[in-house]
Amino acid sequence: MPQYLYLVRHGEQQDAEYGLPDGPLSPRGKRQAHLIAERLGGVPFTGAWHSPLQRAAETAAIIADRLPSLTPEPSPLLFDCVPSGRAPEMPKAYAPFFNSVSDDQIEAGRAQMEDAAAEFLHPHRGPRHDLLITHNFVIAWFVREVLGAPDWRWISINQANCGLTVLQQKPGRPWSLITHNDLGHLPVELRTGLPDPLLF
Repeated sequence: MPQYLYLVRHGEQQDAEYGLPDGPLSPRGKRQAHLIAERLGGVPFTGAWHSPLQRAAETAAIIADRLPSLTPEPSPLLFDCVPSGRAPEMPKAYAPFFNSVSDDQIEAGRAQMEDAAAEFLHPHRGPRHDLLITHNFVIAWFVREVLGAPDWRWISINQANCGLTVLQQKPGRPWSLITHNDLGHLPVELRTGLPDPLLF
């Protein structure tokens, strides 16, 4: 039987444009979370985990309120992080991003995501439907991981707030990307977290 991993980016953070590292959901972020909860209704979840950061924890709480059989648990493996650094083959356009990231942050992010992949992508006996509520870079790393892309490619994979990405593994086969950044549950005015031309 296949196993599935449902990856959801947290809802829009209040005052995120001011560069705050964490904070509560904005009113729009709360509406996004309610709609992704409705979208996930009916999935026979076997487990759920969320980043301990406030914006992800609040998203998880809203989803759990809509899906009372679900009890999301905080996991340090889902913290926001930078999972790898510069690479020789990386386009120079991405280099400025790393000017404000320390080597220690990159090493911590790399170790975290190695552990996260080992924890959440290992095969199980029997069907699984697991939900992870986390951050843009973390989801990007999972997508890069299952596609076998070079480490640096996570930086080119982006998710909107409360977008839905689904990974699947069938017995004897590698993980597959079933859907990425699905926004069908969000009306256009609630689509945030990506450049405007990509949200329609």
